[in-house]
Amino acid sequence: MLPEHCKDVAVKEVSFDLTEENISNNIKGKCAYTRCEYYVLRNGNDTAVLSITKADGIELFRPIISHMIISMPEDTVYLKDEKINVINQPAMAEISQHYPDKTVVVEGEFGHVSFTAPGKPLRLNVLDVVPPYPSKLSSLVKTALDSGMIDLPIVAEYSDLDVNILAKAVNDDAVLFPCKASGIRSDKKDYYLDQLPEINEKCTLIGCELSEKIYHSIYNEDIERIEMCPRKLAPQDDQKRIVKCCKIKNGHKLDGNCVIVPWGATVKEVIDAINDLFLADSSHNS
Repeated sequence: MLPEHCKDVAVKEVSFDLTEENISNNIKGKCAYTRCEYYVLRNGNDTAVLSITKADGIELFRPIISHMIISMPEDTVYLKDEKINVINQPAMAEISQHYPDKTVVVEGEFGHVSFTAPGKPLRLNVLDVVPPYPSKLSSLVKTALDSGMIDLPIVAEYSDLDVNILAKAVNDDAVLFPCKASGIRSDKKDYYLDQLPEINEKCTLIGCELSEKIYHSIYNEDIERIEMCPRKLAPQDDQKRIVKCCKIKNGHKLDGNCVIVPWGATVKEVIDAINDLFLADSSHNS
């Protein structure tokens, strides 16, 4: 969980230079609010971040008995951006990528303040077919990460499988695509399976196994096919990845480091899939 102003983080404007000695001398004898865990000290453009420990008790304000410096001015960046929800971990993780090895303090939406310490975020590869641009899954993942329903420092990386490029490998006179609505086009004669076309040329299907089965049921013959299913074309590596597949009817399915959602996935299904992909891994390792 990210610390949240004003609940966990106190921002204090100070007049002394932010050195370790000055911080230690000026915090002695001070009291802090019972919920406060961190100080963000500001002197002009200089910022330091420290954690504090308070004496036991039930009082609203208790003496500070120790502190630990998290970052000094040379290692701290202070940003103001009212569009950022500072308790959204994916949003803060994305910002931290622009300032490696720095503690990043953000004054964001509603004037709330939080910070991220240096560290590696969790990486999620989003693999989907285009066109249309951007891909639907990319848009769904961005909405999911902005939703506040994913409490992990995830940074998404987006990869596209361009069907137009796949079509360039076709040697036949015509190309058959699954759906006209996607906006896919070819330099060759193009057909669309959902239009039930009358095909007069030797043709190659750019599609998945289901498209091939649909073709066979309509035309009662086989067809040469080039695979376009993201699930089948996803690299076999250690990267956490989310893809779509029409064989998944609802919800999601975990397959090692990959999570598969339906072709017509909803934002909620994508949120649940991402959480399950990372949380299942963390519980397995705990």
